[in-house]
Amino acid sequence: CSQARRAGRSLVLGKEEAKERGEGGFVPSGAVAMIRCFLVINNFGKPRLIKFYERLTNEQRQRTIEHAFRLVSKRLDDLCNFVEDGSLFGDDTHVIYRHFATLYFIVVCDKAESELGILDLIQVYVETLDKSFENVCELDIIFNQQKAGLILDQMITGGLVLETNSQEIEKRYKE
Repeated sequence: CSQARRAGRSLVLGKEEAKERGEGGFVPSGAVAMIRCFLVINNFGKPRLIKFYERLTNEQRQRTIEHAFRLVSKRLDDLCNFVEDGSLFGDDTHVIYRHFATLYFIVVCDKAESELGILDLIQVYVETLDKSFENVCELDIIFNQQKAGLILDQMITGGLVLETNSQEIEKRYKE
């Protein structure tokens, strides 16, 4: 980004790049890929870890948690882990999830985010929890909320993915 600023372009594509891509030259204002929330919910719909990356009222948060759980829990295990649903944050978002044992790991993010990248993010988070708690289970997350949250904070800050290397995340947490 700093190189683009030095070149005088910031978030505007250069004329050559715009011609190649057939675009007007501007990146849409909503083009910054962002995670809206990261939820860990058990099979009964009880939230175990919740991180929202945009301001919502408590009622909106509760509705989001309930809706996301209803959306993913009714799906069969052999279906894909991507769900498009405009009723949460609008048409430009989708829900990506993984179901491990008794927990659903759910991410609501912009469509600009890579679905496979988010699945990988969930996988790395679960692996990091597994290394930290030595075979993680739901009770580990319940009784170690702060540690589970801090590990997630090492990976995602402000809705943007910072780190996906499990060893680096563990190293930073231990510091």
